[in-house]
Amino acid sequence: MSIEQLAETALAMVAPGKGIIAIDESTGTIAKRFAGVGVENTEENRRAYRELLLTTPNLSQHISGAILFDETIRQKTKDGVPFAKYMADNGMIPGIKVDKGTHALAGFPGEVVTEGLDGLRARLEEYYKLGARFAKWRAVINIGDDIPSGTCIEANSHALARYAALCQEQGLVPMVEPEVLMEGDHDIETCFEVTEVTLRSLFDALYQQNVALEGTILKASMVVPGKDCDEQASVDEVAEATLMCLKSSVPAILPGIVFLSGGQSDEDATAHLDAMNRLGPNPWPLSFSYGRAMQSAALKLWSQDLVKNYAGAQDTVFARARDNGMAALGQWDRTA
Repeated sequence: MSIEQLAETALAMVAPGKGIIAIDESTGTIAKRFAGVGVENTEENRRAYRELLLTTPNLSQHISGAILFDETIRQKTKDGVPFAKYMADNGMIPGIKVDKGTHALAGFPGEVVTEGLDGLRARLEEYYKLGARFAKWRAVINIGDDIPSGTCIEANSHALARYAALCQEQGLVPMVEPEVLMEGDHDIETCFEVTEVTLRSLFDALYQQNVALEGTILKASMVVPGKDCDEQASVDEVAEATLMCLKSSVPAILPGIVFLSGGQSDEDATAHLDAMNRLGPNPWPLSFSYGRAMQSAALKLWSQDLVKNYAGAQDTVFARARDNGMAALGQWDRTA
């Protein structure tokens, strides 16, 4: 696939008023989500839940694509249509999570590095054949006493860049996700500093690995105080700090930035995105790639009756997609 085709896909992922729904939870992670609402973690229940999300009526009005898990991209609707084909036929771009999760970074207590580069070229080739047109790799940066270290940031940036180069080789748009976690008691200034250093390291690594930025999407965490910080920030403070950080570290050639919700409440994630777009115009489209902030209310409703509440849960998914789609335009009305 040419760089022009990759760039076209990347731009479609951040089309005006549209974002990405992340439904790429591993089997273990979705087991925890299901357990929290009393749903049995069977393959059929996982398939039915993902179908509920992907077949929500009119979803493509506000959702450009979805990140799937390995199990999910191999599954079908109850009518026998592969999820990836259903998405493509309904104006949404199939994506796939390809990392193998975080593991302790040897020699650096409290820090982790994401694994999964071994055999990645062959896996990406298969995912392309299954219909995927973009992929996602998540790195995790913890803030704490004397961390993150430069070694941790560099190790994760290098892995993200190698993954991105392999994606583009196979015709997939890489979504690079260096998540700075909200856990901790750090203030917003510390989060700003760590996020800025991380992003500068990432884009340096992407440049070193000959990754075409015009065919790459950044999935970023917002600049927020730690959950346990005594001094929390207002919506406007988060928006202003996040924008300043991005403008100082992200090249303007990038087609777009999507944000992760990162444990924020549904409303906070939407409000922060809306505030950033109201401060525009910005060098890149700012949109969303939310998981829990798109799903939690719908999952809770569906869990109460998997049959009777199916349509109601889909209505909830659409409402969240609409709200975030409007926030991506800077036009969200929280009173509506």
